[in-house]
Amino acid sequence: MSDTIEKVKCLIIGSGPAGYTAAIYAARANMFPVLYQGQQPGGQLTTTNEVENFPGYPDGVTGPEMMIQLQEQAKRFGTDIRDGWVTKVDFSGEIHKVWVNDTIEIHAETVIISTGASAKYLGLPSEQKYLQLGGGVSACAVCDGFFYRNQEVVIVGAGDSACEEAHYLSNICKKVTMLVRSDQFRASRIMEERVRKTPNIEILMHTETEEVLGDGQVVTGVRAKNRTTGEAIEIPATGFFVAIGHKPNTDIFADYLDLDETGYIKNIPGTAKTNVAGVFVGGDAADHVYRQAITAAGTGCMAALDAERYLAAKHS
Repeated sequence: MSDTIEKVKCLIIGSGPAGYTAAIYAARANMFPVLYQGQQPGGQLTTTNEVENFPGYPDGVTGPEMMIQLQEQAKRFGTDIRDGWVTKVDFSGEIHKVWVNDTIEIHAETVIISTGASAKYLGLPSEQKYLQLGGGVSACAVCDGFFYRNQEVVIVGAGDSACEEAHYLSNICKKVTMLVRSDQFRASRIMEERVRKTPNIEILMHTETEEVLGDGQVVTGVRAKNRTTGEAIEIPATGFFVAIGHKPNTDIFADYLDLDETGYIKNIPGTAKTNVAGVFVGGDAADHVYRQAITAAGTGCMAALDAERYLAAKHS
C-alpha cells in the first residue's frame, strides 16, 4: 500500500459515456475531477462497431471513435484521466476512501460511480470471434438492430429482455428465430404471449447454440441442437443477438451501497444520489432498463451536477 494519500474533490470511477460526461461537467465546475478508466477503457461502446443513434453524428460514428472524442473533450476542460481500476472502497465515513490497483489510496470528497454493466455472452469461441470482428454478434437489439433491416436473425434468451428485443427485431427484420434452452420462458406471461403471437418470430424450445457460423468476416448462420432429441440444425442468419442478461460492475460497492437483487446500484429517484452522502451513480451501473449511450451520458451529467451541489452545500 502507498504511504501517501491523495486528496481529491471529485473522483470518477469508470470511463464510458456516463463517466466522461460527468467529467466534462465536473471539470467545468472547477471540481478538478480525477477519472480512472477501469478495466475496459471506454466501456461497452468500445465493442460497438457503428453508433448511429447518438445525437450529433448524422453520418454515424464507431464506438471507439466516440469514446476517444469524449475522452479528449473531458481532457480539454482539465480532467485528470488515468489508467487503473478501483479494487477496494471504504464509504463508512465522511471522507470516501478508494484504493486503485491495491496500491494507491485516494480520499475523495465526492465519488461518481460509472462502472457500467457487462453483457453476458454464451462464451463460444465462434461467438467471441464475430463479436470482436464486429461482424454480426450483438447484445443490444436497440443499438444494432437497424443494421439487419429486412434480414434474418437469431436471438438467444428466455426472459423479459429477450422477448422485448425479439419483438423489437421483428419490426425490422424479415425473420427472427428465438432459441430457448429449456421447455419454458422465464419472461412474464404477457411478454411470452407477445412473441408467440408475432408472425415472423419462430420460437425453438429445448434448443441451444453450438456454433455461430460465418465466412471469416461476418455471420452467415447458427448451428443449434435440440437438447431433447439431439437433432442438429443450421439456421441461416446475418445477425446473432444474445439476450441472457447483464451483470453490473458493482461488486466492490456492495458493503456500502444499496443494490437491487441483481446488483444494480439504487439511486434516489429523480437524482444520481445513492444512500451514501457524497457518492453518486450514473450510467448502466444503476440502469437495467434503457442501457443506451445517450441515457448514460444524461445520468452522468446528473451525477456531476448533484456532486457540485453537494460540495456547495457542504462548504457554504
